[in-house]
Amino acid sequence: MEQIDKERQLFREVAVRTAQRIQPRAAEIDAAAEFPKDLLETLGKQGLFSILLPEEYGGNGGDLTSFCMVVEEIAKVCGSSSLMILAQGIGSMPILLGGNPSQKERLLTRIAEGVSLAAFALNEPDCGLEASSLKARAERQGPDYVLNGHKSFVTNGGTAQFYSVFAMTQPDQGHRGLSAFVVEDGTPGLRFGRREPRLGLRGAVMADVICENCRVSEENRLGREGEGWTIATRTLNRSRIAMGAHAVGIAQGAFDFATHYAQERLQFGKPLTSFQAIQFMIAVMATQFEAARALVYQAAGHIDDTQEEQERLSAMTKIYATDVAMKVTTDAVQILGGYGYMKDYPVERMMRDAKVTQVYEGANQIQRLFVSRQLLLHG
Repeated sequence: MEQIDKERQLFREVAVRTAQRIQPRAAEIDAAAEFPKDLLETLGKQGLFSILLPEEYGGNGGDLTSFCMVVEEIAKVCGSSSLMILAQGIGSMPILLGGNPSQKERLLTRIAEGVSLAAFALNEPDCGLEASSLKARAERQGPDYVLNGHKSFVTNGGTAQFYSVFAMTQPDQGHRGLSAFVVEDGTPGLRFGRREPRLGLRGAVMADVICENCRVSEENRLGREGEGWTIATRTLNRSRIAMGAHAVGIAQGAFDFATHYAQERLQFGKPLTSFQAIQFMIAVMATQFEAARALVYQAAGHIDDTQEEQERLSAMTKIYATDVAMKVTTDAVQILGGYGYMKDYPVERMMRDAKVTQVYEGANQIQRLFVSRQLLLHG
């Protein structure tokens, strides 16, 4: 256990140093609405794109707790940069969970080189994450599959080299008819929609992924036919915890800036922190994100220790941490007053970044439905 803690601390230290390099450019990344290529290469060279990949495939062999630590540290200074790391982990997770040894050797080794991006393509324009409503199809033709479908809001869409795409091989079977495939960039018929302009997390790339008669070898199918939903849910049960870490990092960053500002800003000849109203806001903000952080690492530690995920705990983590991020960043803007609404200060960016955490990869209303079903059906 002591060795594991040392390794986790090393990951955190690398993330902190990298965050220091990113922080001066966070506003620029947001304004340009495009992620700088040199920073992309930096994240890869630092090994932050391959934390979850096993060492035998060239990765760093980190666990989910280590991954969450890195995501959180980077999110404290730049939500977009943290999302790039988060999306890489989610995109490669189906290969980790559903790939056979040959697929892992072939695909993960290339991802671990630090220059290849991965993306997770499940969501569709008309049905979100409801498996039985997914319209993407994969038709068997000899040794290959022909994929047709439209995936929406894919982070790294158009820039990734590997896409974990989920499509129906047996549509009449509902979620049991869903299968998972890796579609590689350059596959004929693979194209992308426009890059979506967004309110927050503007530096990360997000676009639709469209398959039009994409021919994919059976060697790129993950698991057996019909195992796609299992692979997708196992991925999401892990990724939602990391999304909680993303949210906690954004909240901490906004809190740190607002607290420093309140100590320096004078009103009526006194610093803002001398007023009880501000003191109480700061106390509540800190309590909220510390509680959210505890839930994130409890959930991550459970998976690391038992190798079993709990849908209820993962959903709870995403709900609470992302709602806290929205509340804390809004309060940070309030502490700065009119300046908080200005782009000269980072808290307005952090508030915009926090909002989407309540929506992505299953809106919080859907997560509450998961939790209530688990509690009422299973106690």
